[in-house]
Amino acid sequence: MKIYAADKSELMQVSKIERKGNDLVLKGKVYGTMPMTATLTPEQAKEAMKLLTPKLILFLLTMPFRKSKAAK
Repeated sequence: MKIYAADKSELMQVSKIERKGNDLVLKGKVYGTMPMTATLTPEQAKEAMKLLTPKLILFLLTMPFRKSKAAK
């Protein structure tokens, strides 16, 4: 999975998502070269849930079925 910056440059490539105890661990590379491991704790996940609105939740549920817009 790739995550892009606002200017469409590759920001991060996630190569693995795994569980470690009660945490979610993402492994990958930042800017294509620097290895990185990020951890999401249950407390951080609860904080993230507060940012979600019903409209955004619906969008996230339908996102896998959408197509990307073609670059102009």
